[in-house]
Amino acid sequence: MIRFKLKETLAEKAFRDGKRINLDELSEATGVNKSTLSRISSVRGYNTTTENIDKLCRFFGCSVDKLIEYVPDEEVVGVERVHQTPS
Repeated sequence: MIRFKLKETLAEKAFRDGKRINLDELSEATGVNKSTLSRISSVRGYNTTTENIDKLCRFFGCSVDKLIEYVPDEEVVGVERVHQTPS
């Protein structure tokens, strides 16, 4: 599964710059719709365009691996089992 690290990257930039950045500001700066940014940061398995990824990389001044990581399905299933409550 592909995992987006948008929240982490936003937090790192805010720390470096000494200024919090919200999704409205990020949307305005990148041209990526706010609802798309919200889905990228919150919806597991969300699929976005390479154009959006390009815009985010340009904004953060980073490579793709700073925003995206591959997580093997086995690890995702293991995490889901840990978070399930017994019935």
